[in-house]
Amino acid sequence: MGVEEEFLLVGADGHPVAKASEALESSEPAAGPSRAHGAGTGALEQEFMEEQIETATHPRRELDDLAAEIRAGRARAQAAADRVGAQVAALATSPLPFEGTTVARLRYLEARAKFGLTAREQLTSGCHVHVAVTDDTEGVAVLDRIGPWLSVLLALSVNSPFWQGEDSGFASYRSQVWARWPTSGPARAFGTPAAYQEAVDGLVATGTILDRNMVYFDARLSSKYPTVEVRIADVCLEADTATLLGALARGLVETAAREAADGREAPDLRTELLRTASWRAGRSGLADDLLSPLTWRPAPAHDVVGQLVAHVREALRDAGDLDAVTDLLGALWSTGGGAARQRAWHAEAGGDLRRVVERAVAATHR
Repeated sequence: MGVEEEFLLVGADGHPVAKASEALESSEPAAGPSRAHGAGTGALEQEFMEEQIETATHPRRELDDLAAEIRAGRARAQAAADRVGAQVAALATSPLPFEGTTVARLRYLEARAKFGLTAREQLTSGCHVHVAVTDDTEGVAVLDRIGPWLSVLLALSVNSPFWQGEDSGFASYRSQVWARWPTSGPARAFGTPAAYQEAVDGLVATGTILDRNMVYFDARLSSKYPTVEVRIADVCLEADTATLLGALARGLVETAAREAADGREAPDLRTELLRTASWRAGRSGLADDLLSPLTWRPAPAHDVVGQLVAHVREALRDAGDLDAVTDLLGALWSTGGGAARQRAWHAEAGGDLRRVVERAVAATHR
């Protein structure tokens, strides 16, 4: 498994600053070839906006190794930001008002022209988990089975309550902004790789999106690696929560692959319920009821998270991750997660959102 994290670049006043290209140019790449700037631990890449920077880990089998790379990536991103007088914040949206600056690449500029305000306001940061699969057949079998549980991963990650200087009323407003893209959200069951590829080709053929990379399903087959890419989560305030997401995503993929190998039928994926479950998870995170994937009825968030852990328990145990997941979940419950902490900091600071960003920067590197 591997984790990609997107971060905000912020200035001393807490506002996003358009310095990603400058930061990457000034940082020193590691030796050897790479698809990313600075090969190896915490490789750095650009995102859609100049106010963002992305890190990517190596594929890792051991959870401790993944956790170490996530922290190293955050440190490497901050080292690059230091050279341009900026800071790295694990915030899925900017608490303070911003005007996004699209990176000057042809594809990004085409997207900005074609998608208008949807693109211009797309200063959002997510956490993507890649989990290896044997081939596309196994990958599609996994996608057809993990959909009901993805909203729970969003609930665990929520970290974007503020938008353009206001409390959005959501725990993950990033999920609302991201939902504006035409191909975002849950997908139906496909059954075979051919059906999956036909669906992707069909979306491209509509002429609505630029290319296959703009198929933004909550989980998809990666176009770069032999992995299932789980894309639903906010970037997590702390590295421990990103590590937790990695473990749970791998547990979901492994559990689904085993079910498929055993000949168990995939569930009936009702996209209207999947979308509603994700909307509800984005609204309240862990602070209110979630929709249970077992009943599609509201249940306390603690119970629904427990159902997820029970669902993947065997895979977690076999990977040696069960104790770590239990500890990481306990720590997350004790703090309430990123959105809850941001709102608490906001209240403590008397409504000063600059203090929220300042404390988020500190938590990013804790």
